[in-house]
Amino acid sequence: MTDNTPAVREIGIIMNGASGRMGYRQHLVRSILAIRDEGGFELPDGTKVTVRPLLVGRSEAKLAEIAKRHGIEDYTTDLDAALADPKWEIYGDFLVTKARSSALRKAIAAGKTIYTEKPTAESLEESLEIAKLAKDAGVKAGVVHDKLYLPGLQKLKRLIDSGFFGRILSVRGEFGYWVFEGDWQPAQRPSWNYRSEDGGGIIVDMFPHWNYVLENLFGSVESVYAKTATHIPERWDENGEKYTATADDAAYGVFELEGGAIAQINSSWTTRVNRDELVEFHVDGTLGSAVVGLFGAKVQPRIATPKPVWNPDLEDTIDYDATWQDVPTNDVFLNGFRQQWQEFLTSYVTGTDYEYDLLAGARGVQLAEAGLESDRTGSKVSLPKLALD
Repeated sequence: MTDNTPAVREIGIIMNGASGRMGYRQHLVRSILAIRDEGGFELPDGTKVTVRPLLVGRSEAKLAEIAKRHGIEDYTTDLDAALADPKWEIYGDFLVTKARSSALRKAIAAGKTIYTEKPTAESLEESLEIAKLAKDAGVKAGVVHDKLYLPGLQKLKRLIDSGFFGRILSVRGEFGYWVFEGDWQPAQRPSWNYRSEDGGGIIVDMFPHWNYVLENLFGSVESVYAKTATHIPERWDENGEKYTATADDAAYGVFELEGGAIAQINSSWTTRVNRDELVEFHVDGTLGSAVVGLFGAKVQPRIATPKPVWNPDLEDTIDYDATWQDVPTNDVFLNGFRQQWQEFLTSYVTGTDYEYDLLAGARGVQLAEAGLESDRTGSKVSLPKLALD
């Protein structure tokens, strides 16, 4: 009698920083625990891949509470011991930016496969050094590129691949929302985000995202001109204490892309939303245009483009919203973080190359650094190609 039960491969994953906002909500609950609770996922050869998390953090009490809540057996405050244990194959890093590089160095020295949030370091020099350390040690690594997996951007990728746009001319992005100051309404983001000495700032936070979105959809960034602002100079922290905001809370960037397209992206934690979603990209091409967000996507082909005429003396009777057509949701989209986790785990088990590696992470740091330099000097900054050789 043939046993048709699929082989199961359980992978032990160190989750360092899983008690933090992003580490807990997206990486632990919506990704790793979702995979575990569904019994894993299947590879093309029929192998079932499942996961076993080890929570790592500074507070044993907090880790114990999370472990109890989710039925997790393993947690520790001793990162060195976790890295020394061979049953934990992958090191996942979801720490604050300032703590990340030292932890990644330890994981590389321990020979662990790495999956990390971005930015991978506080400077381009250090991000390249970490990428080279991993390469020289033969350590496989992946960097989170979560926004590529948003349903709206997956629809956009399908439009690009189909040739819908013709030649892409420009991209306009609007991201952000009002983050409360913390005095009369608690802030929705941690206070360290608004202190540059703690690794905060919207350029450091968002430009690494914009780099991988632009280079994977439209073309690599060849130059940037950016202007930042600290629009809200005083905020209140988690304990209700007033502090000085030393980091930028808004950034306005113009990016020249390989192939000739121009992108403009506004990033702000000081804007009140008047759009369908918290992030939207408007893409114009010779054959059509699209507006996409987190989930939605709508298009206007060349053949159905209205013909406006500028005349301030007459009321414009065109219903512009009605001239756009929704792109149908023909697929079932996983949570973006989970989808990328599954792709990385598949690459790990099958031994294939992984595109979103530490060099890709370094390019994100490069753009953030260039954006800050542009703001400081008032000039356009070119981005040279990066390599580890």
